[in-house]
Amino acid sequence: MAVQSWSDILKSSKKTALTHDGKRKIHYLFTDGKEMAEEYDLKTDELLVRKWRHKSTLGVQGLWLVEVGEPLAGPVASLESDMIKENSSNPIFMRKDTKTSFQWRIRNLSYPKDVFSVSVDHSERCIIIKTSNKKYYKKFSIPDLDRSQLPLDNSALSFTHANNTLIVSYKKPKEILTLEQELLKELKKLKGSADGDVDCKTQ
Repeated sequence: MAVQSWSDILKSSKKTALTHDGKRKIHYLFTDGKEMAEEYDLKTDELLVRKWRHKSTLGVQGLWLVEVGEPLAGPVASLESDMIKENSSNPIFMRKDTKTSFQWRIRNLSYPKDVFSVSVDHSERCIIIKTSNKKYYKKFSIPDLDRSQLPLDNSALSFTHANNTLIVSYKKPKEILTLEQELLKELKKLKGSADGDVDCKTQ
């Protein structure tokens, strides 16, 4: 029932499609004024980017917050960026899903795999990554499961470590897979404007 409600919200949203540069770009406008933008690979149908934008209480448009894909570069002036730069050796956390799993990559973690512990915290509905040497700690939720009000499952979680990158995977539950397949069918029916076309068709 809960999954159905998120699927209804998606179906009732106003959607605009655009194909550009080998990607299907979809913009969603929800009844509460929130916006979501997604990008799919046209060949593989893989989700490349998902980001959200909310209006403030004063109705001012907020910045886009990335949920899936490379984090957006901050709006730092080029003059400042020459002087103030984030250390390039800092861990970089990003989500990059596969067809069957939610997946997160944390780059610049040079510790061996046995230093890491990845677990589900059921009380806080999140995943916790920590190291035995106390050098790294990260707590994050899975918004897809929260939106569909699905429980977290320890057995769905796994991780691996290679090339200084920790890769955490969480197997998508069948309810999410079904929802994604249904949504993709809907999105493919959208008449998207081609590259350079300004007149976006809405549904």
